[in-house]
Amino acid sequence: MKVGETHYRSIWRDGETGAVRIIDQRWLPHEFRVVTLKTREEFATAIRDMWVRGAPLIGATAAYGMAEQMARDPSDASLNETWDVLHQTRPTAINLRWALDRMRTHLRPLPDAARADAAFQRAADICDEDVEINRQIGLNGLSLIKEVAAKKAPGDPVRILTHCNAGWIATVDWGTATSPIYHGKEAGIPVHVFVDETRPRNQGALLTAWEMVGNGVPHDLIVDNAGGHLMQHGEVDMVIVGTDRTTASGDVCNKIGTYLKALAAHDNGIPFYVALPSPTIDWTISDGLAEIPIEERTGTEVTRVQGKLADGTTTEVQISPDATPGRNPAFDVTPARLVTGLITERGICDASAKGLADLFPEHAK
Repeated sequence: MKVGETHYRSIWRDGETGAVRIIDQRWLPHEFRVVTLKTREEFATAIRDMWVRGAPLIGATAAYGMAEQMARDPSDASLNETWDVLHQTRPTAINLRWALDRMRTHLRPLPDAARADAAFQRAADICDEDVEINRQIGLNGLSLIKEVAAKKAPGDPVRILTHCNAGWIATVDWGTATSPIYHGKEAGIPVHVFVDETRPRNQGALLTAWEMVGNGVPHDLIVDNAGGHLMQHGEVDMVIVGTDRTTASGDVCNKIGTYLKALAAHDNGIPFYVALPSPTIDWTISDGLAEIPIEERTGTEVTRVQGKLADGTTTEVQISPDATPGRNPAFDVTPARLVTGLITERGICDASAKGLADLFPEHAK
């Protein structure tokens, strides 16, 4: 995707200096900042404090974090310690563990002297694979948009509601839930996106809306509580969301508030799809409510908001009484029964153990 006239990935390694760089998402949409991550601790901070976020991007960032550490200390002790340090940053998104496991498994048999180069190459491979996975999700999801468009009058847009940010800035490129939207636009299909603000961190308002503007996609920003109303009045054709972890049985863990959108969609007969990269599937668990750890973040994310002042500066303000604490579960679980289908890089399937096993038989138990 482009920012202005320049193509960016959300994380990359500079071809001349070898430095790993990210788009610092804390400042979007009002400021575009690129920062360089150098040490393991900087990578951990970037993941934990959400300079980067989105399950695929978290995994890619962790992979590069391990590579940078191997360039400093390629020992077994350093390899294992780095796995622990980075894994502790965000407990819910399964891509983090997936990427770290993949890196460690690849590096363990190698001699110390070969580990740094091998680690950087494997991290680059993880990034390239993520881009292709998300491109294929977009092409598969495009078929669903085409089906809706075929039933509409010429020129009427396909109206899609999103939640949180499952866009290119949450992956290495293309995005998951946004990839079908971008492919639809490229195919000349009129689309209109309803962007959930997604409290408490407002990833929809800050990031998804920024992406829609940058890619010329017609959209409206709505408060989280407006989605059900729009569905009741026939203004939404489909819902597409992302996921941070999906169980082998099709339960979907995603940003807090996703479950409520699924309930509203189910009540109004509106298709509810989840864009699902296969590294986000946790094949070791089946019951999302019982087995997925839900990250509890600081209450100040609830009691404070960030925005731009009239003079153009970005600041944070408190919106609640001083003595009021904030409760901040970051994710919720949508049961498989509320999911119309899972859009994966291999195709679209039912949200069920059989549906996933049919597409990914090599993982099925």
